[in-house]
Amino acid sequence: MNDTTAEPQNQDETPPNAEEFQVTQPGNINPEVLQNISVNLSIEVGRTNIKIKDLMRLTQGSVVELDRIAGEPLDLLVNDTVVAQGEVVLVNDRYGIRLTRVVPSTDRLKSI
Repeated sequence: MNDTTAEPQNQDETPPNAEEFQVTQPGNINPEVLQNISVNLSIEVGRTNIKIKDLMRLTQGSVVELDRIAGEPLDLLVNDTVVAQGEVVLVNDRYGIRLTRVVPSTDRLKSI
């Protein structure tokens, strides 16, 4: 309920082989290899803590209150790290997110 996972665009691509990971110069990694690594992208609407007894009482139509106020930006996470925030948009009958703020890389590194 709290996140939507994006599907990889090209399922037919073969994974990189060991030869592609060879370092051309010390400290350098082939950028083409990095561009082909899949990551988990998710959008978080909000969170809450709930006791198991309350969880077991949920039925169709139940409402679970989240920790966000309506209108607050959603979090865009890459591999469970917040990298941006944005708002929900509709694109060709599908949900999307318009980025309103990108978290600076220095702040992302602090959370690792």
